[in-house]
Amino acid sequence: MTRKKSDTADVPRDADGRPVLRDAYGRIARDLRVSLTDRCNLRCTYCMPAEGLDWLPTDVTLADDEVSRLIRIAVEILGIEEIRFTGGEPLLRRGLEKIIADAAALTTHRGGAPALSITTNGLGLDKRAAALKAAGLSRANVSLDTLDPERYATLARRDRFHDVIKGLEGAKAAGLGPIKVNTVLMRGVNEDDAAPLLLFCLQHGYELRFIEQMPLGPPHTWQRADMVGADEILRRLSERFELSQEPAPQGSAPAAVWQVVPGADHPAGNVGIIASVSRPFCGACDRTRLTADGQMRTCLFSRTETDLRTPLRDGASDLEIAELWAGAMAKKKPGHDIDDPTFIQPGRTMSAIGG
Repeated sequence: MTRKKSDTADVPRDADGRPVLRDAYGRIARDLRVSLTDRCNLRCTYCMPAEGLDWLPTDVTLADDEVSRLIRIAVEILGIEEIRFTGGEPLLRRGLEKIIADAAALTTHRGGAPALSITTNGLGLDKRAAALKAAGLSRANVSLDTLDPERYATLARRDRFHDVIKGLEGAKAAGLGPIKVNTVLMRGVNEDDAAPLLLFCLQHGYELRFIEQMPLGPPHTWQRADMVGADEILRRLSERFELSQEPAPQGSAPAAVWQVVPGADHPAGNVGIIASVSRPFCGACDRTRLTADGQMRTCLFSRTETDLRTPLRDGASDLEIAELWAGAMAKKKPGHDIDDPTFIQPGRTMSAIGG
């Protein structure tokens, strides 16, 4: 594949002439989210239907060396500094340790290795945490929406609560920290788990992050009225804990973080809320996304994608792929428009996009 000079004329570049992931609003992507599979061993109600989804065929899913090459291009040419491995469930990827080791061996423009993390449901993490740490993984985000095993089984459609707890303990023992616990609250389902989950995380040294439920699950299942928003989460937490009056500066991080004052039954800590719906932070977004089948997305809610797999397999050079990536990122929209009456949910669910 050889791109014409006219195809690359509008590609954003840095002072040295290298393509850069800068959009028309001045945002520069430094954070890459890499989905390693669309498959998952849970069937969480807000993520996918009970019967699961039609998984990607093996031949369209990127091979391990293809994933590693795209990550290398992102880091060495495009200036990516942080990488989060997601799914589906990334622990289902057999070559995960090798992919992480390849990424850990790279050098960013700042001279060090990229920061590597993973978002996982925690199933089997206890068995692989030490190897993941040895490969170069720094930290883990583990999804847990309740401390009630029966409620967990209802939400996840699998009776695996105790395996998640073992996964958290295994990650802690391996030194994958800080360990963050991701929680989605749903009205009439688990909103009363907010305070107990925070107490659990404070007592065990985990950092809790509440994530507002987003329209990225099965079609026609998301209702804004069912979402437990940031204001309600703060109110519920404040009834049980003393929180700082204002969150720490957010910057490009998705979570607004409050400090928790120590109490008789818990140490000091922090709690974050990722309010993608009620308090969107699109103006400071620094992320770019890669799906398991090699499609680049500028946003979780994008309805268009840029195919990197085909040029990768057709012999494109690293620079050509980087220019294609940068050119697509330059067209990133200013926001996700969830509040716009014309908003349409993306064709892919969260498990197929990558969190």
